[in-house]
Amino acid sequence: MIFRLLLPSIFAVTAVSAAIDFPHQIVPILREHCAECHAGDKKKGGFSFNDRESLMEGGEDGAVVVSGKSAESAMIKAILSADPDDQMPPKGKRVPPEQIALLKQWIDEGLQWEEGFAFKKPAYEPSLKPRSPALPAVVDGRSNPIDRILDQYLAQKKLPRPATIDDATFLRRAYLDLIGLLPSPQALETFTKDTSADKRARLIDTLLKRDIDYTEHWLTFWNDLLRNDYGGTGFITGGRKQISNWLYHALITNMPFDQFVRELIAPPNDESRGFIDGIKWRGDVSAGQTVEIQFAQSVSQSFLGINMKCASCHDSFIDRWKLSEAYGLAAIYSSRPLEISRCDKPIGQQAVASWLFPEIGQVDAKASQSERLKQLAALMTHPQNGRTPRTLVNRLWQRLMGRGIVHPVDAMQTEPWSADLLDYLATHLTEHGHDLKQTLALIATSQAYQSHSQVVTKGSDDHGYTYAGPRAKRLTAEQFIDAIWQLTGAAPTKMDAGVLRGKVDPELAKQIKISGQWIWGHSAKPGSTPPSGETITLRKTIKLETDPASASAVVTCDNGYTLFVNNRKVSAGDDWTKLAAVPLQTALHKGPNSILVIATNAGKGPNPAGFFFDARVRDAAGKETAISSDATWEWSAKAPPAKEGRIAAFEAKDWQPVTVVKALGSWQQTIHTQAPSLLAQGAAASDHMIRASLMKSNFLMRTLGRPNRDQIVTARPNDLTTLEAIDLANGSTLSDAIAKGAQRLLTLQQPTPVDLISGLYHQALSREPTASELATAQSLLGAKPTQQSLEDLLWAVCMLPEFQVVR
Repeated sequence: MIFRLLLPSIFAVTAVSAAIDFPHQIVPILREHCAECHAGDKKKGGFSFNDRESLMEGGEDGAVVVSGKSAESAMIKAILSADPDDQMPPKGKRVPPEQIALLKQWIDEGLQWEEGFAFKKPAYEPSLKPRSPALPAVVDGRSNPIDRILDQYLAQKKLPRPATIDDATFLRRAYLDLIGLLPSPQALETFTKDTSADKRARLIDTLLKRDIDYTEHWLTFWNDLLRNDYGGTGFITGGRKQISNWLYHALITNMPFDQFVRELIAPPNDESRGFIDGIKWRGDVSAGQTVEIQFAQSVSQSFLGINMKCASCHDSFIDRWKLSEAYGLAAIYSSRPLEISRCDKPIGQQAVASWLFPEIGQVDAKASQSERLKQLAALMTHPQNGRTPRTLVNRLWQRLMGRGIVHPVDAMQTEPWSADLLDYLATHLTEHGHDLKQTLALIATSQAYQSHSQVVTKGSDDHGYTYAGPRAKRLTAEQFIDAIWQLTGAAPTKMDAGVLRGKVDPELAKQIKISGQWIWGHSAKPGSTPPSGETITLRKTIKLETDPASASAVVTCDNGYTLFVNNRKVSAGDDWTKLAAVPLQTALHKGPNSILVIATNAGKGPNPAGFFFDARVRDAAGKETAISSDATWEWSAKAPPAKEGRIAAFEAKDWQPVTVVKALGSWQQTIHTQAPSLLAQGAAASDHMIRASLMKSNFLMRTLGRPNRDQIVTARPNDLTTLEAIDLANGSTLSDAIAKGAQRLLTLQQPTPVDLISGLYHQALSREPTASELATAQSLLGAKPTQQSLEDLLWAVCMLPEFQVVR
């Protein structure tokens, strides 16, 4: 494609290198060789590096370091000098060459510094308890509490208010930020023609009510934060348990955040347990990678904004957290005595279960593990714990505004640039029932959010930040790919996430007729009662003409079951009073499909037993197929061996037709009250595009910054790399999607090439093409567009920096 030859002029690409680790590589060097004279209150020669601001001020003779230029920095020259009058340090051991190389790299990379870190700590310590700041007076009718706080902030700084953005820019920003999709040309036309004064507030409300779109966009944020993904870790199969279905349900029902936190820390069932269980690595691991220490790191980082990784190995170099505190959190989770290790060496002390802020309560170290977790969950969401809500609203502010009120978002010990704004947002969250959507609406309806965005260039020094408006943000990998799929119609028809998409539709539920029957083996024949402890295997093979567009089932068993589809475990349960809603789209495929169930009867003596299954499978055309437990199923007295969620080869020879069991009244009550709604939920999302957030990561997503989620990720890279530029130019994933989009455009009846170009710009950028853009695109397409010219046009538009940012 000719436009792809222009890639170097479209992007300024940067090479990827191993960045300096400031706390572990630089701080120890400065402590050993320089701190005696230049850290804390000491300022020999007028030079201090107690904090980054002091370092940048220089000494009596001017700048000591020049950011990005180690060769011109007096500090490096003094370290290298052999002159006794000039050399640093002036006496004692010289700085080794390998450490000098690290210092040079650190300066050349822009003097990376942990925000808020100082060799001698300032007096600032964030309050644990919540605070409700008094709101400043309304100015110029700007009544949103955020604007009242920020208008006063800007006035005190003698800074102007950022100008308000136009309707088209706001529409695109709100769509991408709140539901992760581009607005359609029809939505753009309707919104820009609307003259109502409240249309922006109504749009935000409408977007947040699009439950499926909201959920499948914010899955990306939460999957990163909770390190949840749809595949293995890359190091061991089965080393991580997904929380995908629980997370999807929590988002689509807008679960209150305090309940959300409690169910993750003290799981009520296995669906949300994967977060605290972390990753079980293959073979031996360091003390800092055990599942107990992972728990301490995960709960502190995700919910308190504390990076506990340093303190998991030794007392932290950069903040106040101690090794004993990290192990105290780990011991809350641990089911065994936990010996403390410093730098991977046991120190002969046992960890005592405890949490970090005992002033509002403490965990009982002698309680059972489940009770300790419940106590921790209660403390994490305690009304007097202002830290958890502050951490969450700071993350939401960062996602919508481009930079946190506390930065970085995992350094909540750092002083915020506006404590009043942070505290107000946190109290607003708690006072409004921990409703995340209300916090998002509060931010999005502010004039601050609706202002012109700043564009921060690579290499700019972001320390000493002063708020001056929102910042432009790169699309996430998932947003970019969703946008490509919207433009091209190239979205997949099958997803990887094991979730039950959609939300219950009460009207659809009324139309669903349940066809499943209760089945068992021969012990349930009339006149017989199944014995307690009996285990049988049930099976059914079904054939599908196409891959399903959506598929879900409801399952239960009196008393317990494990369900396998195509030899892979998809569900299990032992409470027949609650139907399990099971997503099946990822498990089923075109052609023969095997459904196999290991069912068990419990009790102390003979008692009724039965298994129930009812599924609905829909193809891309909307045709529905029902799969139900009935007399066509078979049973065997043998059970196959299962390991790591799969069943081994199974050659039972005693397969026989099942017995249809007369349903008990209590069984039928469970079915009739729960099954229709759950099956309706599975149908609700069938007309929604599969989103990138529901897919496993591919090469394009990884090069665009999607992490593998072996670690918690709270901020993705904002700079384009050489690898990304190459993949955007030549990668098959993007090329295939664009080719499909070009084919689709060829089939559309567009009156003229101008109409085609205008429609593409409306959908991709929410604006008309400029005169020069239109002329260039017309020249490219010619009088009669071809497949190749359409591909070039699509690619050129998608490579525009404007397309790739939330502006």
